[in-house]
Amino acid sequence: MVVGFLGTVIGLERAVALRRWWAYGAPLFAATAGLCVLFGLPIHLGHLFAVLGSLFLVAIFSFLFRGQREVYLLIIGLGALLWFFGNLLWHLGYPLYRIVPWWIGFLVLTIAGERLELSRLLRLSSWDRLKFFLASGLFLCGLVVSLWTFNRGILLGGLGLIALSFWLLRYDIAWRTVHHTGLPRFMAVCLSTGYLWLMLGGFLWVAFSDLFTAGPHYDAMLHVIFLGFIFSMIFAHAPIIFPSVMEVSMPFQQAFYFHLALLNLSLLLRIGGDLATSVPVQKWGGMLNVLAVLFFLANNVRAVRLGQSCFSGKPE
Repeated sequence: MVVGFLGTVIGLERAVALRRWWAYGAPLFAATAGLCVLFGLPIHLGHLFAVLGSLFLVAIFSFLFRGQREVYLLIIGLGALLWFFGNLLWHLGYPLYRIVPWWIGFLVLTIAGERLELSRLLRLSSWDRLKFFLASGLFLCGLVVSLWTFNRGILLGGLGLIALSFWLLRYDIAWRTVHHTGLPRFMAVCLSTGYLWLMLGGFLWVAFSDLFTAGPHYDAMLHVIFLGFIFSMIFAHAPIIFPSVMEVSMPFQQAFYFHLALLNLSLLLRIGGDLATSVPVQKWGGMLNVLAVLFFLANNVRAVRLGQSCFSGKPE
């Protein structure tokens, strides 16, 4: 999901915006790495393509930062660098549980950097922005420490996630747009719930840092972020990203709230089952997680079709 799907989507979005032919190396190699894993091709081949894809993404943000020295680009670029480093560890044969925190860092810093960019509309003070950098730095320190003392690094990284989620909940522009209607309100609800899941993920990392290897607690620590935080962000931004990348019309639908509600309720069930070590509850939660993603896809396809029918019905 991180390399094959999210890496491809993020890389494609940046390549389309940059309009440089070489930038498409990021989504191309990321997609190829995902296909290698999916079809059981030599694993090191998939690793190599993942490393190349992340290198292209780092190159994209290096290019952007040279032309526009904005701090948010530096943060997102650091996220791309974490993806590269995680893929490199993967290629070098590190166990997957030691790689996952780096992949999570890639996604968290990518999203946090984008929200930092939008926070300029609020005209935050230097102290408010400094708190963002301190929270991000604490998380990054946790990743570095995990190379030597893994459990302590996870604990420190969890504290960084908590601090970062507090900052996002306090300073994100979503608190203003939630009072609007239609898509702005839906996006604000998605973002706010996602930040709460990120905070819970941080608390779970701190509480169960010594169990970040396998088992139900490990499942909870991963999916509270990958599903709760990341998919809330995907749900929020899909009505903007899909039209811009695919050049289609995608009007907002109230049905979008259904897949968001189902995701949150099913994840509560799954995390509860993980913490209570109840296998039946875990399975029901996991199944409903899949249904939430399927409803998300179905609702988005329906919105695109509705947009096409509305557009074709307009008089020339």
